[in-house]
Amino acid sequence: MNVASLQGNLDRSYARMLAAEGELALLETFTAPRPSVEDRLAAGKALRERVPRNAHARYKASSNRPDPVATLEKQNETRVQKLVPVRYTRMLASPFAFLRGSAAVMAADLSATPITGLAVAACGDMHVANFGLYASAERNLVFAINDFDEVHPGPWEWDVKRLAASAAVAARFMGGDKADAEGAARDVVRAYRKRMRGYAEMGYLQVWYDRIDERAVLDALSPRRRQVVERGLAKVRARGHIHSLDKLTEQVDGEHRIVENIPLIVRETHSDDGKPIDVVLDRLLHAYVDSLPMDRQRLLARYRIVDVARKVVGVGSVGTACWVALLTGVDDEDPLFLQIKEAQASVLAPYVDFKLPFDSQGMRVVVGQRLTQGSPDIFLGWGSAGGKHFYVRQLADMKGGAKFVEGDKDTLEGFAEYCGLCGWALALAHAKSGDPAMIAGYCGNSDALDDAIGKFALAYAKQTDRDFDTLAKAGRSGRIKVAAESLVS
Repeated sequence: MNVASLQGNLDRSYARMLAAEGELALLETFTAPRPSVEDRLAAGKALRERVPRNAHARYKASSNRPDPVATLEKQNETRVQKLVPVRYTRMLASPFAFLRGSAAVMAADLSATPITGLAVAACGDMHVANFGLYASAERNLVFAINDFDEVHPGPWEWDVKRLAASAAVAARFMGGDKADAEGAARDVVRAYRKRMRGYAEMGYLQVWYDRIDERAVLDALSPRRRQVVERGLAKVRARGHIHSLDKLTEQVDGEHRIVENIPLIVRETHSDDGKPIDVVLDRLLHAYVDSLPMDRQRLLARYRIVDVARKVVGVGSVGTACWVALLTGVDDEDPLFLQIKEAQASVLAPYVDFKLPFDSQGMRVVVGQRLTQGSPDIFLGWGSAGGKHFYVRQLADMKGGAKFVEGDKDTLEGFAEYCGLCGWALALAHAKSGDPAMIAGYCGNSDALDDAIGKFALAYAKQTDRDFDTLAKAGRSGRIKVAAESLVS
């Protein structure tokens, strides 16, 4: 069997999935022969000859490894400069916060690690805090990846290794020891490996329609954890637009207005390049509406924009342009909050030999999310204005995620189960966009890959500690400007 030829066919199919118009004839796509599940499993297993599974255990910083602070400084060149100190302060909260904000640093490190050559829609910023619950179009709660800013075609291994490393760092953050950290990383890989094998045997539509719904989440937990999560699910169901209306707005002259919280929520009159913000947003929203299906265009047209403000979100995203728009429908108590978020080039792009069939970074995010999440936000779309690319989604629609608190041993007790859910959700995302049988064939049924990536995760957790210390030193020396902690929470 010609593994290279087989993977070439898969990669071409993947490229056509991403393309608005494929270069090859559609008839060729549907009539091309398909290798069997057994053939694909065998092809994946054969890749171990070139890349043994134990090769994934190794991590050693190269002698010419880029300075992590310089990498962050380079990213910050295109960001809102007055918000850069906020980003640094959030990253300096802990090594775990640093890992969350330094996807660009780890992408460079991962690019030097072994890969099998199997492509998926890689998240690019995979860590345990980038999962959560959201409401599907059918109003069911689903557990899945919830951050797609860095999504890009890339090796499946990079997502798994970053997720495993984040589990190790998070375990230490919550007060765990080395065994807890390695165990958390192994839990991620074990769940990923086993779920991928299940997806390898499923039909394509079965995989596409599969969801990790609230029943599946509860079934995966111990009785004690189940009670805690059930209470959390009830809170998430209550977090709709009405909840956000009460939390984010105040009454001004009889209408709701977004409450400012400088510098995190600011009502500004001009964009970063000095243009009137209403002009920029008007152009952007026109482009965004064109990206929506006609039924969603009709639904959105029933709302009117009431207020817009800049809102700082996340850790790694701080400094990118991000706006919140308040719209109302039937009356003031029928709100819709849209988040308009800048999309820059993925941190994976410099390390992947894969040219996207479109130029819009916003479209990259939206296509990646639609391809991997299954039932995404009904208002998900993209647009551009002022030379910047954006994607748009609902800000609040029954969304929630896990909370990680430093030294929280209680959360650490249930962390293994959570890591299993994360590994499952990542496997489902990769199975939708890649070839689950080939990936499963490579991963195998033993714990060889779990052992290897568990060791990698521990090694990279140490690298994260060193990089965190480097950033802290840069703050103390004045190389970087850090905001007061009171301004970033």
